[in-house]
Order: sequence, then C-alpha cells, then structure tokens
Amino acid sequence: MAYTGPGNGGGWSTGGPGVRPHAYDPTQQPELFRGVLTRRMIAFLIDLLVLSVPVILGVIFIFLFGIVTLGLGWALFWLVSPAAVIWAIVYYGATIGGPNSATIGMRMMDLELRTWYGAPGYFVLGAVHAVCFWISVSVLSPFVLLVGLFNGRRRLLHDFVLGTVVINTSVRAQLSEPARTW
Repeated sequence: MAYTGPGNGGGWSTGGPGVRPHAYDPTQQPELFRGVLTRRMIAFLIDLLVLSVPVILGVIFIFLFGIVTLGLGWALFWLVSPAAVIWAIVYYGATIGGPNSATIGMRMMDLELRTWYGAPGYFVLGAVHAVCFWISVSVLSPFVLLVGLFNGRRRLLHDFVLGTVVINTSVRAQLSEPARTW
C-alpha cells in the first residue's frame, strides 16, 4: 500500500486495479433472473440423475463381481463413497469450467454460472461451488434456498460466498454480453 498524498486523491491505495462493477444488474436486466430459482432446482435434479447413474452402475458391477469371486469382490464397496465424491467434484468442475459454464442440467434449463463481474466459470470454481453447496445444504438444510428469494440476483448462500451468479441464458442473445477476461 502506498499513500497517494493530498494532491493525488488523498488516501491509501493498494496500487491494484479498481473495483469491478457487477456485470448483471437485476433492475436493468430483470429477464436474466426471471425463473432462475425454479430452473436451478430442476437442473439440480437432472444433475443428481447424471451423477447417480455411474455410481449405481458401479455398485451393480461390484455386487456382481462379489458373486463371481464368492464374496471377495464385495470388499470393494468401501470405494463407492469416495469415488462418488470424486466423481461429483470432477463433474461439476469440468462442466462449469467448460465452454458453456454450466452443468448438463443447467444447460438443459438454459442457465449459466458466471462470476459477479461477468467472467465464465473455471474448473476450480465449479468444484468449490459444488463442495460449498453440499456443505451448506448439509449444515443448514434446504433453508439455504430461501436466501435466493430475498435478493434481486436470485443468488444462493454459496453464490455469495464464491462471488458467482446464475443467469437465464434463454434471453442472453438479446442482450450485450460482457467480454471474456482471459
């Protein structure tokens, strides 16, 4: 930090770029947030189905492998929980970090995750977004969803923590989109 002095604005400065404004304003672009909470819940159910199919197939495989090996293969059941967690983190990270910045369910519901200043999602953001969601729902139960009813951008608790916003992309073609930041 450096002191800019009385002639240069008179205050302390970090020397970094200024604070970025929010890219999506609910008062100027209300159509971006119309129906987002309902669409997010349906997208979550679709994603839950996408996540559960490989896990169920893995459990069936381990069960049949256990029968073939006279019970020895059933020792692999301990891998199901860690594998399911890793699969979910990779799924959310890869899909939100992909070119669409959305999971399969979000794409089906015309939703997209962006940072609050308009940049697309990336792998780590998607993975941490999923972890924060599951932790907040585990601790606070579904009451975490109520936060979205009381703010204009329809952000949930984990969106505030991570600085993300989910927008309705079905109307985005009519609006000007902020440029990518990379």
